Amino acid sequence: MLKLPLLRREPPALEGRRVRLRAPRNSDFSAWSALRRESRGFLEPWEPRWAGDELDRSGWRRRMRRYHEDFEAGIAIAYLIFEKEAGRLVGGITLGNIRYGVAQSAQIGYWTGERHAGRGYMQDAVRTLVVHAFETMRLHRIEAACIPGNVRSIRVLEKAGFEREGLLRSYLRINGVWQDHYIYARVAGDPGPAPARREA
Repeated sequence: MLKLPLLRREPPALEGRRVRLRAPRNSDFSAWSALRRESRGFLEPWEPRWAGDELDRSGWRRRMRRYHEDFEAGIAIAYLIFEKEAGRLVGGITLGNIRYGVAQSAQIGYWTGERHAGRGYMQDAVRTLVVHAFETMRLHRIEAACIPGNVRSIRVLEKAGFEREGLLRSYLRINGVWQDHYIYARVAGDPGPAPARREA
């Protein structure tokens, strides 16, 4: 049976102090591709190598299919991050590798447009999604992997209450090169910042 896009479920929108998180939609392509294009040099050192059609509609359609399939399978939730007052797109954040059973864990990943970096949007987005993961999804542990040289990302995680637990050697292939990563984690009940968060 053909699945109609309008009948697809999507994760609840979430609101932090300064940002709103909601699932990507087809209509977001232009804003998303423009922000990614202008920030390419800023983002590429910290991401998997971009596909040839990364910023084209074909790549966007493939990305959207994967987002929907992963959400339906219960293994990942992707959000775009919007500045709450003006509604501008500032980045994206994903809760992936979601596991229940004895693990009850997930991994968090994120990106921000260069012109929006350092303004506190990502810190608010991470805190907001972590609260949702613990309080609504009933997860127990959230992990994040970070290249040691990515000082901005390390700062975001530490301000959001994540603790560095060790170094994973040659962990992920980033921009075509296998890179060491610090592993950070936050466990339900850890002391730390927890913003007021509500589903929109």
